[in-house]
Amino acid sequence: MTTSFDASPPIRVLIADDSAVARAALSRMLESEPSLVICGTARNGLETLEKVRQLRPDVVTLDIEMPVLNGLEVLKRIMKEFPRPVIMVSSLTRQGAEVTIQALGVGAFDYVPKSESGAPLDLHKLKHDLIAKIEAAAQSPLAREMHSTSPALRLPIHNFVLEESRAVPEIIVLGTSTGGPKALQEMLPQLPPDMPSGMLVVQHMPPGFTAPFARRMDSLSKVTVCEARHGDAIQPGFVYIAPAGQHTTVTRRPGSKGSIWLSSEPAGTLHKPSVDVTMISAAEAFGQTTLGIIMTGMGSDGLQGMTAIHEAGGITLGQDEATCTVYGMPRCCAEGGILNKVVPLPQLSRQILQILRYRPRQ
Repeated sequence: MTTSFDASPPIRVLIADDSAVARAALSRMLESEPSLVICGTARNGLETLEKVRQLRPDVVTLDIEMPVLNGLEVLKRIMKEFPRPVIMVSSLTRQGAEVTIQALGVGAFDYVPKSESGAPLDLHKLKHDLIAKIEAAAQSPLAREMHSTSPALRLPIHNFVLEESRAVPEIIVLGTSTGGPKALQEMLPQLPPDMPSGMLVVQHMPPGFTAPFARRMDSLSKVTVCEARHGDAIQPGFVYIAPAGQHTTVTRRPGSKGSIWLSSEPAGTLHKPSVDVTMISAAEAFGQTTLGIIMTGMGSDGLQGMTAIHEAGGITLGQDEATCTVYGMPRCCAEGGILNKVVPLPQLSRQILQILRYRPRQ
């Protein structure tokens, strides 16, 4: 009999939640997955920090509403003192959504929702999503840095050269998922208020989260950031966040700048909003004057949309692997050969403005 020693060690998870019921439910879900092991649980914020210090888990699931020290403060301490991937467990209340958005900006890897009572919403979906996010978190750059003694090598990436004959984009469509809120928090504030094109952002989020996310991005940015509404005209200097629970498409009459259309169709997509749905509509409406951008996220949403933009003669950019929280969505597009340029996050805003041929007002 041959014994294999190639199997990776299980991912060690610390569960932090003040509810004994929630801790037990999460433990049962995760213990059913062979690749995971529960290394400990914690009932309050201070105990969480102590367990992180003692146990050094690979991933932490952290309830936002924790006694003694709340989840947001615990997250800040973890990211400062023991940096590692943290998945927030968030209630679907307005306050829970707003705090979750702050947590993603501070450095949380991702989040999973629960009801106001603290009980899991859809057990099967929650289990699938949570396991997938924990496994992705354990492969993230932050997790790799935990086990590495040498800094990651980042190669310089030169600016995309826009041929003089090439049409300047009239619309920007950006798709992202896991890691997107933090990446957008870094990128959007670098754009000027007189950005010459409007931008649509499709960020995977559940209903109730996109409005507070738009408000937070608006408070940090020079451009105007808002949740997209049905019938909105797409204006230069505006960034429209696709609302959760609906698809966002663009329509355009001859001579117009285009407008936003919200709909529940098509049904049956994995994500709503879907990056693919939005990008395909933009490619159809704007053709070669479309700039498509795909950023950090799990899965392949955006591959069809970026392909449509590429085939319509538009420009396509992808975030590079080194700066992605999860190199999933950009990887699919890079491997599909449909990206004009791969760009690290810190250079993305400058690259966008160069492609738009932006000149600051004198």
